Amino acid sequence: MARITLLDEFPASAAELAERIRTERRGVLLKLYKALLNSPPLAESWFEHLNAVRWKTGLSGRIRELVIIRIAHIHSVAYVIRQHVPKLAAADGVSAEECEALKHWTEGPYFGAAEKAALAYTDSVTTAVKVPNDVFEPLRLYFSEREIVELTVLIATYNMHIRVVEALDIEPEAA
Repeated sequence: MARITLLDEFPASAAELAERIRTERRGVLLKLYKALLNSPPLAESWFEHLNAVRWKTGLSGRIRELVIIRIAHIHSVAYVIRQHVPKLAAADGVSAEECEALKHWTEGPYFGAAEKAALAYTDSVTTAVKVPNDVFEPLRLYFSEREIVELTVLIATYNMHIRVVEALDIEPEAA
């Protein structure tokens, strides 16, 4: 059970934002937003930021989903895994088998060289924060500087996302 109230009713100051989030998120107000709406300014900035990270970058949807699911596996966060697997991942060309393989992505034949470079970078940013050159430099072979910045912000954002979900003990959405 969440450690704070997941709002279903909103004060006038948050009602319009809650409806906008619901409308732009396939008609559903996720538990995360029900928690964040306890602070409407943060809920709004979170929503805008996540929209930019997910939909306004040059990264492929496949790379984005691989990175998000890998971060969720590193931290064992069911909330994010359930949100992305299988539906969102499949929509961006990531199979259920590949989602499972992300637990141990260095093993097996599932991912190409660019994906492996992105996943190595994801692991390093997520677990060590300081990225060694031998992990960073391979990114330059596959990604523009803009895409490297976007990849870095994606990784940081989903690490933040997971930390909020876990700290507030927000349970996965119903299937």
